[in-house]
Amino acid sequence: MNRVQYTPGPASGAQVRKDGEKWTLILVRELRHSPEKVWQALTDPAQLREWAPFVVDGNLGTVGTLKLTWVGAPTAMETTVTRADAPHVLEYNDTRWELEAVGSGTRLTLWQSIDRRFISWGAAGWHISFDVLDHLLSGNPIGRIAGGEAMKFNGWQRLTAEYAELFGIETAGSTPKAGQ
Repeated sequence: MNRVQYTPGPASGAQVRKDGEKWTLILVRELRHSPEKVWQALTDPAQLREWAPFVVDGNLGTVGTLKLTWVGAPTAMETTVTRADAPHVLEYNDTRWELEAVGSGTRLTLWQSIDRRFISWGAAGWHISFDVLDHLLSGNPIGRIAGGEAMKFNGWQRLTAEYAELFGIETAGSTPKAGQ
């Protein structure tokens, strides 16, 4: 498959939690690759440039400080890796990754604090990034699709609408309905 043929699948494996004023997006994806292989893709700067919506100036697999730049952002932000328990748990800033061996593959779970106005956008963006990651790990890279480019990509509008519905949000990027 090449990039032109890629179309994201339906919204799935996602939920949001609200704790006081804090909103957390939780995404789960089953990958056909070992936790060790997935860990490398989550921590190695060269692999991150191929699929993630950000770049880093060092390896995320080591506790410490580095610079992280989101695609489309004008400046890097200082990022502190607080936990790097290979190949199981990675934590930095407001992000936590868990990798669980499932058969010969990995259940990858992402927890990320997010502004409630952008929950469905964040879910759609990570959904596409996870698809790109799976292609990369399968040896069939299609290239990073992130930031403004993802928003122009075929399937973006559908995904944001599906996640908005899944989360009980009026429209993509808006505030959740009362009680959510």
